[in-house]
Amino acid sequence: MQNPVVPKVTPRRVLPVHALLWVFVFLLTLSGCGGGNSDKPDFMYVAVPDASLRDRVATVYNKTGLVHNGERLVVLEHMQNRRFVRVRTPRGEEGWIQERYLADQQTFDQFGHLANQFKAAPAQGTATTSDQVKVHVEPGRKTGYLYLLGEKEKVELLERRAVPRNGEVSAAKENKDKDTDADDDQDKAGPVIMEDWWLIRDSQKRVGWVYGRTLYLDVPDEIAQYAEGQRIVAAYKLDEVLDEGKQVPEYLVLLTEPKDGMPFDFNQLRVFTWNTHKHRYETAYRERDLSGFLPVSLGRQEFEKEGNLRNFTLHLKDNDGKDRQQVYKFNPPIVRKYYAPGEEPPARSKKRRAEATPRHVHQRV
Repeated sequence: MQNPVVPKVTPRRVLPVHALLWVFVFLLTLSGCGGGNSDKPDFMYVAVPDASLRDRVATVYNKTGLVHNGERLVVLEHMQNRRFVRVRTPRGEEGWIQERYLADQQTFDQFGHLANQFKAAPAQGTATTSDQVKVHVEPGRKTGYLYLLGEKEKVELLERRAVPRNGEVSAAKENKDKDTDADDDQDKAGPVIMEDWWLIRDSQKRVGWVYGRTLYLDVPDEIAQYAEGQRIVAAYKLDEVLDEGKQVPEYLVLLTEPKDGMPFDFNQLRVFTWNTHKHRYETAYRERDLSGFLPVSLGRQEFEKEGNLRNFTLHLKDNDGKDRQQVYKFNPPIVRKYYAPGEEPPARSKKRRAEATPRHVHQRV
């Protein structure tokens, strides 16, 4: 009798427990990656003039590289306490750096948005930096920053904003410099102190906010000497006249009181014209008690019998708080307000007055 044929059974291979755990962790990681974004590099940007990379986070370390302001770094590793980050430079150098020396991707993207938004905005003046200063993404001492401007660097002024000096205390307090240092008393509860910040555009077309007191407005010397204790906010060239073979500019000048935090950009205007007989500047027009805001528009316009004249338009706020655009026509040396047909002049305050120099009188500045 033949023995029955018994099919050969191949034993099933069972993965060890630790291998199953690794598979589970791998699948869990894939499920949380949002569609394969795990390989997307994480970037941070150098927000200090220069900083060294170190081979270890310790009191004694070796330098593995040097990074410079604005450089993009690839983040390789974060410490648990988030004080140090291991990064790779565009040159392939790797090492640890303090996280407070870096700006994140969000801050970098905000600067890119500002640069795109204001790339064609007309400059309201130019200024020179007094020292090395930080460029912030928003006005305020405690806001994020990235770029640094060098001493005596030229920038274009785009707009002004007054913000409280007393802001929320943040990690930025640990990384102070000349344009953000504040007395410890200012971090405590107290009266609100306002200060001026300017939106600037530098030679590289980068746009951001700079503390106003770190900037010196570029104003022609022949005009600056007549500020009469007021702060010149902006000076615009309206026209030029020929005198003894030289073209001499005539200016619209906006002024305000010499203190920060005013609820307007300027409250006075003066127009300086050039007297070709006496070879000097004279005030052709003056107006006080304004509530004016930048920007200012310059151009030309047809004015009926007077023909095509230069003009400028100011953005003003009336006594009742309503915004309006006021056009001024300039027929040298006469400056006059212009109202379109059907447009009525706003109600005048008792304090507000305009001083227009008569045609036959030249007021010395």
